[in-house]
Amino acid sequence: MAWSLSQLAEKVGGIVQGDATYQVTAVGTLVAASQSDISFLTNLKYKKHLADTQAGAVIVNSDAASFVKGNAIVVTDPHVAYAKIAAVIHPPIRPKYAIHPTAWVDPESHCGDNVSIGPQVVIEAGVTLANNVIIGAGCVVQRGSQIAANTQLMANVTVYHGVRIGERVLVHSGAVIGADGFGFANDQGKWIKVPQLGGVQIGDDVEIGANTCIDRGAIEDTIIEEGVKLDNQIQIAHNVTVGAHTVMAGTSGIAGSTEVGKHCIIGGGVAINGHLKIVDKVVFTGMSMVTKSIKKPGVYSSGMPAEPSDKWQRNTIRYRQSEKLFERVKQLESKK
Repeated sequence: MAWSLSQLAEKVGGIVQGDATYQVTAVGTLVAASQSDISFLTNLKYKKHLADTQAGAVIVNSDAASFVKGNAIVVTDPHVAYAKIAAVIHPPIRPKYAIHPTAWVDPESHCGDNVSIGPQVVIEAGVTLANNVIIGAGCVVQRGSQIAANTQLMANVTVYHGVRIGERVLVHSGAVIGADGFGFANDQGKWIKVPQLGGVQIGDDVEIGANTCIDRGAIEDTIIEEGVKLDNQIQIAHNVTVGAHTVMAGTSGIAGSTEVGKHCIIGGGVAINGHLKIVDKVVFTGMSMVTKSIKKPGVYSSGMPAEPSDKWQRNTIRYRQSEKLFERVKQLESKK
């Protein structure tokens, strides 16, 4: 389907520079786009590509508008506008089937209007699927779970019993929601399992990446609040709360009973210890290790950036010698 620049500008509150009737049918990069594509520029260091781009239009802010030779949509935030326009031009494709003949849907479950259930799906007793829910091939939704309207599970997602998922949630393949938390008690040297009796609550407009695991609570629920975005291969332990509109990059993890605030940004590979409290608007850069509660918003980092191996080895030796150096300085100061 073709969209005129005036139609797209209206959807993002932008102003057309050039031919408002010009039509585009797809999105593309500045380097690879064709005349039927719309592209975008978010960083002025890439403005050199504007001279040679074949894009039919470019989404830019006012600072870059003068560098565009052809058509443009001028907006405050080109990245946000691009995301919205891309979603308009390339809407998700809804499956054609309703309930696939190979799916097992327990007669004691409930499906709302326009529900789509793919091949080899298992829907257990007491499950509620609200209107317009899409369940991809091979998914399992266990007893008593509730999935609200317009939510989609991609292929091979597992939702354990008693999980509640909000509206407009997207869960990618391989994710597991509601598995037992890592709870064991030591009985004279032997580990015995502590029953995990809580559930998981997922708020509205959450996205959960591929192979991410969100464990159920030990007694009370694990909670992922509205607007949270989780990347691939993330571990959320039992009784964790992740505040609204927080984002987490891949392979990061949060240990049990930690509370993460709203609007936080957690970089890739970050490890957050258990039983901590992180206030709102905290940023952890990649590979940080968080061992104490954070009481003040800001940017926090730890770990050592990569450097030439010989330099890293020298610094490691010096680090190991730091205790001896400290004691020596302490003795010298005591003699003054």
